[in-house]
Amino acid sequence: MRIIYTIGICFYTLGIRVAALFGHSKARLMVDGWKRWPEQVAKLSHERPTVWFHAASLGEFEQARPVLEAYRQRHPECQVLVTFFSPSGYEVRKNYGQAEAICYLPMDTPRNVRRFLDAAHPDKVFFVKYEFWYNYLAALRNRGAETYIISAIFRPEQYFFQWYGKWFLRQIGISFKHLFVQNEESLQLLRSHGVGHCSIAGDTRFDRVHQIAQAAESNEVVEAWLDGYEGKVLVGGSTWPPDEELLTQAILPDRKGTALSTDEIKSNTAKKQSSNQAIRIILAPHVISEEHLKQIEQLFPDSIRYSQLSTQHSTLNTKKVLIIDNIGILSKLYRYADVAYIGGGFGVGIHNILEAVTFGKPVLFGPNYHKFQEAKDIIACGGGFTHSDSRRLAANLQPLLTDADAYRKASHACLDYMQQNLGSTDIILNTIES
Repeated sequence: MRIIYTIGICFYTLGIRVAALFGHSKARLMVDGWKRWPEQVAKLSHERPTVWFHAASLGEFEQARPVLEAYRQRHPECQVLVTFFSPSGYEVRKNYGQAEAICYLPMDTPRNVRRFLDAAHPDKVFFVKYEFWYNYLAALRNRGAETYIISAIFRPEQYFFQWYGKWFLRQIGISFKHLFVQNEESLQLLRSHGVGHCSIAGDTRFDRVHQIAQAAESNEVVEAWLDGYEGKVLVGGSTWPPDEELLTQAILPDRKGTALSTDEIKSNTAKKQSSNQAIRIILAPHVISEEHLKQIEQLFPDSIRYSQLSTQHSTLNTKKVLIIDNIGILSKLYRYADVAYIGGGFGVGIHNILEAVTFGKPVLFGPNYHKFQEAKDIIACGGGFTHSDSRRLAANLQPLLTDADAYRKASHACLDYMQQNLGSTDIILNTIES
């Protein structure tokens, strides 16, 4: 089976190289990155212990980050190596200051594995969530490195638990010293298949987003845009075109970009906001290409891009919709929201809801959320709401904007949920060091 797996990796690598030749931008970044890893790994000293953290992309790195930083604080004698599979992780965090070396992970062929591990010589290794590279795992096991996986999730439909996946499950069982999983379902699934060295540590993303919220600084540009405004604010995070279209239908049904005042939003309670308070929207699209930004501007004519705003008061600062046309500030913008709309629910799955929940902001998202435990949890506790069309979106949004008691209940549910799930980092490190 290892031979078949390796052949598959070789074909996959070839496909990326061919895509790069035909101009695929992400493929080109990966191929170029594979060439440069030796110069990065050469920064490591053979005189110091090396701790290696591998994440597929940016989201997984943010899960690893609280563990990485806490481990580094506990063990200042160690040096840190960070690797990424995807350009969306490496290109954003290639200058991260808490690691001595950061690079793309060479593809999982025996030759690449041997060269990489000879150069990096890791003593401890942390893989994140879904990262299972079987030639790396075997080589690390043979070299005596302690290998862990953190924030892992397992589901019955995964290939490990099918008749054809027994070999892969066995490699997981014999390669990791300990598996830290997010939930009871994952724990019981592993144990029922003979993998006993596992425990529930929760999701380290809770610790990370809590850190972000605690350290979040004010944004002068956004605050200038909101200065003097007393109405409600909706932040749309990592939105895609279907999300943006629904928002126009649910909140801006006149399609002229004029936000509805709250007295135009029907309420079943007597606790309405005054009629001069309108809804403003901060929209941070997942893709910030010029083509997508222009599409958003057509949907929201009364809008302005973040890059066009000034901290000085001007007529531009009265626009109803602010389009975030850069990367890296979304998680800090949720502090300005009353309600958060999380994108991706009409595609392969929703984006990070915890960045909003940690600020106590109720979250709205589309129907494709079932692979995300935190989304199911937040719906169950009353802090999150899902929709499949604009009518349901408007119905979910209405009480959050007009009923103070309903909003307070949803907000407190978010804060309570966060508090109950903090501490994963300490659980992991205390288990490893016990």
